[in-house]
Amino acid sequence: MAPRDSGTDRRSFLKAAGGAAAAAGFAGCIGGDDGDDGDDGDGGGNGGPLTYSRGADSATLDPQDTTSGEDAKVTNQIFDRLVHFKPGGTSLTAGLAKKYELNGTEANLTLREGVKFHDGEEFTADDFIATYRRFLDEEYEYYVNKVYDSGTHGSIYGPYLLGKVDDVSKDGDYGVTISLSSKYTPFLANLAVFALSVLSKKQIEEDGAAVMDDPVGTGPFEFDNWNKGNTTIRLTANDDYWGEGPHVDEVVFEAVSQNSTRASSLLNGETHIVDGLGVQPAKQVKNGDGASLERTEGMNIGYMVMNMSRVEAFRKKKVRQAINYAINTESIVNNIYKGMAAQASHPLPPGVMGYNESLDPYPHDVEKAKSLLEEAGYGDGFTFELATMTNPRPYFPSPTQTANTIKSNLKDVGVTVNITKQKWDAHTTYMDKGKHDAGFIGWMSDNGDPDNFFYPLLHPQMESPDGQDWIEWSNLMENGNTGNYAAWANAEFMELLDKGQKESDKSKREEYYTEAGKIAHDEAPWVFVTHTEVIRGVHDDVKNFNLAKIGGPFLSRVKL
Repeated sequence: MAPRDSGTDRRSFLKAAGGAAAAAGFAGCIGGDDGDDGDDGDGGGNGGPLTYSRGADSATLDPQDTTSGEDAKVTNQIFDRLVHFKPGGTSLTAGLAKKYELNGTEANLTLREGVKFHDGEEFTADDFIATYRRFLDEEYEYYVNKVYDSGTHGSIYGPYLLGKVDDVSKDGDYGVTISLSSKYTPFLANLAVFALSVLSKKQIEEDGAAVMDDPVGTGPFEFDNWNKGNTTIRLTANDDYWGEGPHVDEVVFEAVSQNSTRASSLLNGETHIVDGLGVQPAKQVKNGDGASLERTEGMNIGYMVMNMSRVEAFRKKKVRQAINYAINTESIVNNIYKGMAAQASHPLPPGVMGYNESLDPYPHDVEKAKSLLEEAGYGDGFTFELATMTNPRPYFPSPTQTANTIKSNLKDVGVTVNITKQKWDAHTTYMDKGKHDAGFIGWMSDNGDPDNFFYPLLHPQMESPDGQDWIEWSNLMENGNTGNYAAWANAEFMELLDKGQKESDKSKREEYYTEAGKIAHDEAPWVFVTHTEVIRGVHDDVKNFNLAKIGGPFLSRVKL
């Protein structure tokens, strides 16, 4: 989500598997058991509707056709995964698989019996196999990229999360064996990522395109309707849900673009949970009556990427470093995100394994920036475009104000910035196509592992040309990972990531990622801006809401 939290925002297909989990970096057998094992006797709502207000509407409800955190907020209510994250943490618990273990290169899962899809069909191993094939198997008649007219659908998550899978087989209706091509310790946590929601084989085969706007899942809430003109999505309680809850009759997701309007609606009792709050709306909630401001340290990164494929100046390390010295990220954090964010020094946020505590954020040093530009042959400056979203994002709650600050900072060192502003979906599509010179983007961890930041964001998924640390965008689109918006290709960095994916010893993995963080900091393919807190406004009528760094929101647990 997380991507970066959202929008069509994590980008084209990766060529090899990555991802990982905070929960499981050990050799040998990694296993889990039933966890929260079923109905607590209080399912089927007893209150509601619960209204959840956010800054932007969903683009799709097909979990295999998005990387958007906005989409995942809704799909996580409709679908289950084989493995779940425990609410509020990064450890794993049972989902549709009541037992799961990873032994070497083989994962064995025992599925729950008696679980039904919202249309009454029983869940079996065939549904997961069809889900897997729809996501990865280009020969499959119902492959996700075939079911939509444009033929350009699907997200990075199929090959990213399942790329090391050689085969999926079943043992009766409730046993699944997944064979991997090589040892891959984080695999079980990959199964908990929203993109691996289990779809109905019946819907896949009868009308796979309907997953986009009329999905059928096994989750605590079932889809009712989507008023796109009014940007609201309505879900109703699944009275036959196998797990805890739901405790409300309905959930309504509404999109309200203005932060202050969402805050006012919360305080007026018109909505129950609000996200995407900037500084002033957060204060409005904190100081108001009838609601509380819930907050916790985030697991995210907000950054400005420099596209080396498009801007020749960015191909010089000294220019990239100069841009970092010129931009006053301390001022951005203190004056724009007052108390809601910390300066970033490299891609990993604090709390993630491999976070390099020895690295300091680039200080604001105008003279150093001018000197580096002079040494790089750009003493007279240059011009580039900065693409930004207009919608608030968790890692950039105030993107326009941040962009204006960066423009002003760079003017002081002779660099001219032209700002291009677009709504979220248009912005991410623009960047996915490599049209940006530089751009704002961000990432929220899917599973709490360092590889989940480094690999999809900065590994090109292909060999770099000899003597060159960047790749042409057209080549990335054809053969690699356009999620690497900088088009950066540092061989030493890539080698460390490849080792980290295969290593089962936690201390060795930590060493690899600590070293990778230093390379990213020194080479500066990004301007490292913020790690923001996770903040929600919650009405006093809401009980048992867990603030989640990854996964969620866990609305099946909420009571009114």
